[in-house]
Amino acid sequence: MDLTEDIARHFARIALGHVVRPYPYKDDHVFEGDHDVRPPREAHPVFFGSFDWHSCVHGWWTLLTLRRLYPHMPEAAEIAALAETTFTDEKLAVELAYLDRTYSRSFERPYGWAWLLYLHHEAVRHGDRDWGARLEPLARAFAKQFRDYLRTLTYPITVGSHYNSAFALTLAREWAQERDSVLVATIDEWALAAYGQRRDYAGWEPGGDEFLSPVLSVAMLMSRIMPQLQYAPWLDGLVLSNGWVERECRPVTVSDRSDGKIAHLDGLNLSRAWNLRAASRALGDHFAQELLEARAQEHLEAAMPHVAGDYMGEHWLASFALLALLEKS
Repeated sequence: MDLTEDIARHFARIALGHVVRPYPYKDDHVFEGDHDVRPPREAHPVFFGSFDWHSCVHGWWTLLTLRRLYPHMPEAAEIAALAETTFTDEKLAVELAYLDRTYSRSFERPYGWAWLLYLHHEAVRHGDRDWGARLEPLARAFAKQFRDYLRTLTYPITVGSHYNSAFALTLAREWAQERDSVLVATIDEWALAAYGQRRDYAGWEPGGDEFLSPVLSVAMLMSRIMPQLQYAPWLDGLVLSNGWVERECRPVTVSDRSDGKIAHLDGLNLSRAWNLRAASRALGDHFAQELLEARAQEHLEAAMPHVAGDYMGEHWLASFALLALLEKS
């Protein structure tokens, strides 16, 4: 399954419909007093839509990515026009100032941080616009927070939700490769210490409301860090030789897509497809490639029909579908 212009236009229409939709909105805000009560648009004039801050950020990543890949589709001009009125210096200054609040140290950590870096990474690719330059101060601020955070994060967070360490570091590392060698080195050192000796995964997966695989998120990150000759035996010892991928890694069932937490499971199918494709590519010529590709395809086919439908999934699933579709083996 590949990304086509029809799919791109479908995803673009979805994202255009929610990045500026103000409500419903789930706020990640610590109120310091009655004076601090305000609508989300005042604190976050750029990322106020899409149900929550981080979903708005990666909704914008979806839009800019699709605009770059299909610059002549009808939605591309609409994306550019909306971005021009959204990514203004004035609005972005408010987003940046929010990070200086007393209780903003853990705001959107680490998931939203990583997506903001990934959005900036994409924005820079649009050479006909200065969106990358406008977003850079905010991206640099989050990069600094990542460096500080990894110095104090003693243990990896291995849940399958927004707090997952490996997922965030995968996106952050891709941003940093061209811009922040210190952050790349910090991520690599931390990840090798946290995951490099892990073997024989036997976690109770999937969790009932998770959208990330704890183990495959790590496999994704390590595929970016380890050379192939090191990665192949590491992955084999983690999830292949013990039969986990063959036995346990099957598409999951979503019982209620109107429940925002249970709808996360559609995202698990998509993120697993992304992870499995990346692992297959990193292995090179390996006996497990066919298995990983087959599992990736199964997960992708299970989730793609449900990217749109109920807003609880629709406000974010296209981003994860796009990640999976762009990851080629």
